[in-house]
Amino acid sequence: MINAPNAVTIARILLIPVFLALLFSHVAYGDVLAVAVFVVAAGSDTLDGYLARSRNRVTAAGMFLDPLADKLLISSALIALVSLHRLEAWVAMVIIGREFAVSGLRLVAVAQGVSIPASRLGKLKTSSQTLAVLFLLVRHTSLPHYVLIEQILIYSAVALTLASGIEYFANARGLLSRAGRQEPVRTPSERQPAGSEPEQRPGRGAPQAESAPREPSDDQKVVR
Repeated sequence: MINAPNAVTIARILLIPVFLALLFSHVAYGDVLAVAVFVVAAGSDTLDGYLARSRNRVTAAGMFLDPLADKLLISSALIALVSLHRLEAWVAMVIIGREFAVSGLRLVAVAQGVSIPASRLGKLKTSSQTLAVLFLLVRHTSLPHYVLIEQILIYSAVALTLASGIEYFANARGLLSRAGRQEPVRTPSERQPAGSEPEQRPGRGAPQAESAPREPSDDQKVVR
């Protein structure tokens, strides 16, 4: 059953084709509507996180879908900006490559039962990417020093993307290595070799047979 936070996350994914259709359409104010849809989709990330925490609805599906939705939204916007000649291709390649490399690592971690939470640097990275995309989507040629502001936003997003990626892989390496060293708990029946008799311990099961008294040695005999 889909809970409320996951429904918001799925709605964010479904808004991506709407955003792209409006951005490339020739309808009146299509670009303005595309920006509005992008803002709603990006803002829903805060909403589903709040719902999950406030209602205690944090699930494994939500932990996987939420960052995936963010990556799909940002990646689609970057590719669209490259095709509109508003962004250099290498910037999109670096950001998208990092995002899907982290997604692949997250799948490996989930397969081993390890959950790697998002860090503050990762959240700051997402905010910087969203701000840079919004600045590139809105026509701002009349803004003073807009080229300088654009470059600062783009390179800040790239730097934070790379830094958070390095941090994520470093944290994942430590968590995965600790998970690999943990041995599974085995039951006593699993530890006992097949076909062998169960081990009798003192105080448990059948009483131990008393051993016959030993004759003292010559050195231990006491002359009376």
